[in-house]
Amino acid sequence: MKTIRIWGRPNSECTMRILWAVVEAGLAHELTLASAVMGPRGHVSKGGPPFGIVDTPEYRAMNPHGTLPTIADGDFVLWESHGILAYIALTYAPTLYGQDFETFARATSWISWLNENLLPPVATIQKNVNRLAPNLRDPKLAEAGRRDIARPLRALNTHLAAQPFLAGDSFTIADIAGGPTLHRYMLFCSRDETYPHLNTWHARLAEREGFRRHVMPRALHIDPD
Repeated sequence: MKTIRIWGRPNSECTMRILWAVVEAGLAHELTLASAVMGPRGHVSKGGPPFGIVDTPEYRAMNPHGTLPTIADGDFVLWESHGILAYIALTYAPTLYGQDFETFARATSWISWLNENLLPPVATIQKNVNRLAPNLRDPKLAEAGRRDIARPLRALNTHLAAQPFLAGDSFTIADIAGGPTLHRYMLFCSRDETYPHLNTWHARLAEREGFRRHVMPRALHIDPD
């Protein structure tokens, strides 16, 4: 079985996406823990050391930006989760882009939209509720994140009223990109019946093995205090 090497941290949404995608593609993987901001005790603001690696010459030779995740498929190295998702789909799992370039284009458009509109407010909420050390959290920022997320949630709910998945009738890399962020939102802000189609989409994603293994566990989202 093909084995993909992954550098990342399983409690990062970007790494969750890649771990979920390799399950969908039926690929084995080896995960190396790496992070500049997270360690065994959670965020470095809580006093724990990071998993490091990202600032080493060896890692920078693969990824000059020192970001996560990075993968190596044999001699081929790639960083940034959006590009990695596209690579896995195009190379190993054509069903993840519908085996159709128009569906692939829609999926990649949704991935960009999610990264720009859904991820930032969820990250703000999480940091100021749990991830940062208590003395660094700002309840006003957490509340601002809850206000800011309302618009993209409404847009998603309206969109999913007409189709079961983001890019159309089939599950694609767009759903892999959005699933961890939506799940994290639900953990920190609770399930909201104002968005029934979002809730239905979340339930569909929760049926998938990769989601259950690499997204659903609560410990991946709630850091120890």
